[in-house]
Amino acid sequence: MSLTFKHVLTPPPDMAFRDMLGDVMNVKETISVLHGMIDASNRLGDVPLIFDEIDEAPGHRAALNVLEKSRLCEMFDISPGDLIDVLAWAMENPSEPEIVEASEAPVMQSGQEKVDLTKIPIPWHFREDGGRYQSASIIVAQYSGIRNVSFHRQLLRDPEHTVARLVPRHLRTISAEAAEAGEDVPIAVVNGADPTVLLAAAMSFSDYVDELTVASSLHRKLHGTPLKVVILPNGVMVPADAEYAMEAKITTERDDEGPYVDITGTVDDIRQEHVIRYEKVNHRIDPIFHALIPTGIEHRTLMGMPRAPTIKNSVSKVVECVDVQMTDGGCGWLSSVVQIVPKKEGDGMLAIEAAFQGHPSMKQVVVVDTDIDISDSKRVEWALMTRWQPDKDTMILTGQRGSSLDPSRSEDGITSKIGMDATLTPGIDRSPYESVL
Repeated sequence: MSLTFKHVLTPPPDMAFRDMLGDVMNVKETISVLHGMIDASNRLGDVPLIFDEIDEAPGHRAALNVLEKSRLCEMFDISPGDLIDVLAWAMENPSEPEIVEASEAPVMQSGQEKVDLTKIPIPWHFREDGGRYQSASIIVAQYSGIRNVSFHRQLLRDPEHTVARLVPRHLRTISAEAAEAGEDVPIAVVNGADPTVLLAAAMSFSDYVDELTVASSLHRKLHGTPLKVVILPNGVMVPADAEYAMEAKITTERDDEGPYVDITGTVDDIRQEHVIRYEKVNHRIDPIFHALIPTGIEHRTLMGMPRAPTIKNSVSKVVECVDVQMTDGGCGWLSSVVQIVPKKEGDGMLAIEAAFQGHPSMKQVVVVDTDIDISDSKRVEWALMTRWQPDKDTMILTGQRGSSLDPSRSEDGITSKIGMDATLTPGIDRSPYESVL
C-alpha cells in the first residue's frame, strides 16, 4: 500500500471539511468501497486517512477517522472543557446563517449529469452490514414551515434510492405527518460539511430547533465568520462549502433497512424504513466523501460530544460542574464521567441524578473530583477503587426507559441504571486519598 503525508496546514477562518485534511495520511493504492476502507483503517491503526483512488468512484476521494475530540480542539484552539461550554452556548443562542448565491457556493461547482449513487464512494464497511451505507451524511428537511437537520444512516438500495433509518425523533414525526397527507418531504442529503454543522446536526432538542441556526452560532464563535449557506433548487438550505449537497425526497414508500453494525459494535435489526429518492447530486470539484466508520472514533465523537453540554447544564443546576466525558467503553453514548466541585455531603448523588436527567439514554455515571483526569479511564477507575464504597456511594435506578442501542434492555425498552459517587466529602483530610503518581 502506497502512503504519503501532506504538510500540516493551518485551517483558514472558514474551515470547510476539506480544510481539516491537511495533515492526513493519503492512501494512493486503489481501494474498493466493498470493505477496502475499513480494512485499510484497521491495518494502519485507525489513523486519519484519505483514499485518493476508489475503484467504483472515479473522480471522487474519501476520508475517515478525521473527526476526533482532541483533533477538533486543536483546530479550534480550544480546550475540551471550553468546547463543551461553546456547544452549550450555541444551543441557547442560535443565529441566522448568511445566504449566498449558487455561483458563490463551492458545493454547486459540479455534480452528476444523471443521478447514480453507486458512483459515489459510499462504503460497505462491516461485512455484517446489509450493504453500502452513508453514516456521516446529514439530512436537511423542510416541511410545513419546519427545518430539521440530523444524522440518519442510509442503506444504498439502487442508483437513485436509499433506505434511511429514522429513529423516533423530529424527522420521523415530520415524515409521518407528510405520509399521512400522502406527500413527500423535500430534503437535502449533505456529506462533508464543516464540523460546526456536523456537531449541531448531532444535537438533540426536545422542541423543534433549526440546527442550522445553532451551527451558525458555533461557526461565528469558533471561526469568527458567519456560516454561509445556499438554497438548492428544491428550496432546501445547505452549507455552501460542503462536499456534497444532494437533492432528494423522503417518499411514502417503505423497504427493508439493515442489518447494520451500530455504535455499540452489535448488529442492529432489519426494519421497514423510509425510502429516499434522489433527484440531483451536486458536489464540489474533486469531492471528498466522509466515509465514517460506525463504532469508530468519529461515531463516538459525533454522538457523545453534543450530549456532554446537556449533561453539564443539568448537573450545574444542582452542583458546580467542571467537565463531562462520554466514555469510549460506553460507546460515547451509554456512560459518562462527571467532574464536580462538591460543596456539601450528598452533592455527588445529586450530580448523578441530574446527569441522568441531562441524558436519559445513559446507563452509567461516575462522579469524580477535579483532581481526576476524566479522559483517563485508569484514573477514573483508580478514583472508584480508592474513594467509592459500593454500599453507600451507589445509586441504582430500576424500571427506567433505556437506549435502543443497548441490546441488554428488555423487549419494551426498560433497563436499570447505575451511578457511582467517587468524590470525597468536603472538608475531610484529603491526604490519605491523594496519589503521588
